[in-house]
Amino acid sequence: MANYKHIGFNKPYLTGKETIYITDAVASGKISGNGKYTQLCQEYFENKYGFEKCLLTTSCTDALEMAAILIDIQPGDEVIMPSYTFVSTSNAFVLRGANIIFADSSPDNPNIDASKIESLITSKTKAIVPVHYAGIACDMDAIMEIANRYNLFVIEDAAQAIDSYHIGKDGVKKALGSIGHLAAFSFHETKNIISGEGGMLVINDTQFSNRAEIIWEKGTNRSAFFRGEVDKYGWVDIGSSFLPSEVIAAFLWAQIEQLEDIQIKRKSIWNQYYAGLQQLAADKNFKLPQIPDNATNNAHMFYLVFESLEKRMEAIERLKSKSIYAVFHYLSLHKSPFYQDKHKGGELSWSDHYSNALLRLPMYYELSNEDVATIISTLKNE
Repeated sequence: MANYKHIGFNKPYLTGKETIYITDAVASGKISGNGKYTQLCQEYFENKYGFEKCLLTTSCTDALEMAAILIDIQPGDEVIMPSYTFVSTSNAFVLRGANIIFADSSPDNPNIDASKIESLITSKTKAIVPVHYAGIACDMDAIMEIANRYNLFVIEDAAQAIDSYHIGKDGVKKALGSIGHLAAFSFHETKNIISGEGGMLVINDTQFSNRAEIIWEKGTNRSAFFRGEVDKYGWVDIGSSFLPSEVIAAFLWAQIEQLEDIQIKRKSIWNQYYAGLQQLAADKNFKLPQIPDNATNNAHMFYLVFESLEKRMEAIERLKSKSIYAVFHYLSLHKSPFYQDKHKGGELSWSDHYSNALLRLPMYYELSNEDVATIISTLKNE
């Protein structure tokens, strides 16, 4: 077998400032969280994207779990979300006793099909959780209209959606994560900006702001105490240790400083893939990602959707033969071992199709033009 250059699926990008800021955080003597770097990160996101309030968390999973507590999910409540998503989207609500009502994906992309949501609403429905797959906006105009009409909460799972926007029917451009009552972001090492593990809860509905801080600080009013708003702090609500250390926040701050540069490079890679694969997609009858008119592209991932599982496996093996590692993504949660007996709905054919046919290509900052060209030519079987 020929000795090909290994091209992995993901490689975490380091800006060079991470260890400098981590050293500074350690030297400050304040490394347990909610210090200088936590504040810098939170204020940056609030100012840049118009988020009402941000709280860094140790993961996007934690942010979603905080959201479930904030909207007071009770056993028997129903939460509508796509089946084609990561398990954390569901787990956050299942842990509070909710029943998950899975909706199908759109024929155009893996996002929830907004036209399928209303028929799933019952007297027990508490929330809708749209997932902005690949950083591409769900139809938030339709989702918010339904939510407002039925008095439901909307929690945006924006794990993949940093620096991406929704363009409303009114032409107004809003950052993903700023539209729903609450939103959750991820800074896992596979995301556009990273802190290894890490996440963020966004609170857009101010009724949740004070309680969010309490839940974030293990159910105590510790944050208010340090601001001098109360003369002592104690246990006032349920909560957990959701806030990250200053080490994580310092790492993230180094990434935030380079966000614009990172985005320029990722979009360049995305565009090279798209241009190089357009004709092949037409010839081989697979689909490239489409950016709808109501969305922007943050170049979180580049994926292909084949006709079948077999066609996808052929592509995976062809790439692997040249030491290129492409991967599939989610398995439909309604068919998972844990939830298949609990799913009361019918077939979700588009979700299953993406589970069987979607392939993610390598996407990371240090992927060179030559690497992308090699991946394209390999897919062309050249």
